[in-house]
Amino acid sequence: MDLIKNWKLHLLAILVVVAADFISIQKFGLVALLPLLYALVIGGIISWPRLKILNAAEMDRASKFMPIAMLILITKIGLDIGPNLQMLMNSGLALIMQEFGHFFGTLIFGTPVALLLGMKREAIGACYSIDREANVAIIGEKFGLSSPEGYGVMGMYICGTVFGALWISLLAGVIAQLGFFHPHSLAMGAGIGSASMMAAGTASIVAAHPEWAETVRAYAAAANLMTSILGIYFALFVSLPVTIEIYEFATGGRRKA
Repeated sequence: MDLIKNWKLHLLAILVVVAADFISIQKFGLVALLPLLYALVIGGIISWPRLKILNAAEMDRASKFMPIAMLILITKIGLDIGPNLQMLMNSGLALIMQEFGHFFGTLIFGTPVALLLGMKREAIGACYSIDREANVAIIGEKFGLSSPEGYGVMGMYICGTVFGALWISLLAGVIAQLGFFHPHSLAMGAGIGSASMMAAGTASIVAAHPEWAETVRAYAAAANLMTSILGIYFALFVSLPVTIEIYEFATGGRRKA
């Protein structure tokens, strides 16, 4: 019955996926545009109120499918843990410590800026992590995506999808050219838990250090896997509670029941 009732949403979703996949990955120099970006842009266009393709009620129903899709994604990531446990245990302290870098970067630098810009509880969702798919799922389960925290995490998720790969590509390319860091360190930094950002950052590093191409890709993939798996637990049990406490301390208020 749900399929029949919401046939327009399902049909549009299928058409968007087919269109994005048909366009496929497009590379412009060191910048790679992935189907996820096309799907996001097309979805934004067809949901524009002036076009009257979808009404407010249909868009509200569409948002209800997001947590379901996120649960499927989290299950897939969880199933990746078992086969890769040995690699994760042998990956070394450096790969594990990168989670603290993600945590302090988003919390220490992001939260003050968000508060200065006038964000309220949206800052919690926006600044507790790098806000990729798994992080969206955590906020969606705890607060709901229609909450202020949900608006914050989705806003950063969209920004990361639209601008993240481009920004990482340019940043990694510039830093790689400076020669301050070893290519292996840059590769681990590129594996931040986003496939599109990792691909863009790795391409820039390889372009600057082609002699390290194979090892750069290997370290980036390992770091990306580490972040995708351990990052969920770190975000859930460390960074989110700490961000909430810091926000409440900074604003002098507690969340109303």
